[in-house]
Amino acid sequence: MLETSARLLRLLSLLQAHREWSGADLADRLGVTPRTVRRDVDRLRELGYPVNASPGTGGGYQLGAGAELPPLLLDDEEAVAVAVGLRTAAGHGIEGIGETSVRALSKLEQVLPSRLRHRVGALNAFTVPMLRGQQRSTVDASVLTELANACRDSERLRFEYLDHGGAATRRTVEPHRLVCTERRWYLVAWDVDRADWRTFRADRITPKPPHGPRFTPRTPPAEDLAAYVSRGVSTRAYAAHAVVRLHTSAEEAGRIIGPSAGTLEAVDDSTCVLRTGAASLDGMVVHVMLMGVDFEVIEPPELTEYIRTIRDRLSRALALAPGD
Repeated sequence: MLETSARLLRLLSLLQAHREWSGADLADRLGVTPRTVRRDVDRLRELGYPVNASPGTGGGYQLGAGAELPPLLLDDEEAVAVAVGLRTAAGHGIEGIGETSVRALSKLEQVLPSRLRHRVGALNAFTVPMLRGQQRSTVDASVLTELANACRDSERLRFEYLDHGGAATRRTVEPHRLVCTERRWYLVAWDVDRADWRTFRADRITPKPPHGPRFTPRTPPAEDLAAYVSRGVSTRAYAAHAVVRLHTSAEEAGRIIGPSAGTLEAVDDSTCVLRTGAASLDGMVVHVMLMGVDFEVIEPPELTEYIRTIRDRLSRALALAPGD
């Protein structure tokens, strides 16, 4: 029975490879007769694997697409490649992959033998990525998997958190979801001690187990958690807030304004509204000017006054420039 099971796993691995196999080729690979191959194919079908067979001299066997994803069988090189790819995606916040890469990495690392874990760890420890633009925040993949598992299991999470000034606080939260942007990962959670929803930067979190107990998930603070986090990190976290009408489409503005820099709302095909924040109104003027599009201030009126001050300062600088 053990020999038959091992042969079925080997057959499944061959069928998952990439191409159609003839009965003779499979028999040769497995060291059995073509009749045994046919019996083993029937067993795989009974287990729910859709194995297609085409008759004739040019025919053969091929694993079809089924209603459910079958277990994948990976050799050592394939397992290392997948783990490194998932860890890279998780560690650098590739937009669009999100929490699914962390969950997949968590599942894979649970079953990797120690010899492969060492290879994956070495590849990541001694690889230096060269990133375009601003350096992304680095987050240990093991921290992300721990946060994702706590979200999945509805288990209270304890961690040390560094605020903007670098001061450390201890937090106990009911984690809900991980949200990623191009540069950072955020944890949306109910803060038990503060009795309110909070957003935490994952790169500032140091888990402090043991975690638990389990909790009943609450209704999230917003239906669109990506927009909720974007508002929090681009507006609510800053002392100065502004609403600005941009004379460009929301689609075009979205190419130059990331989710951590503000939230956009389309007005029509040629204008949109930006809600954003900055540490001060001086910084807000620079932030808006560097967008490179025409704009008008909706609020606050103090921002318009700052713009006039900057305009006058620039005019004086131009008047003093050589040749003027």
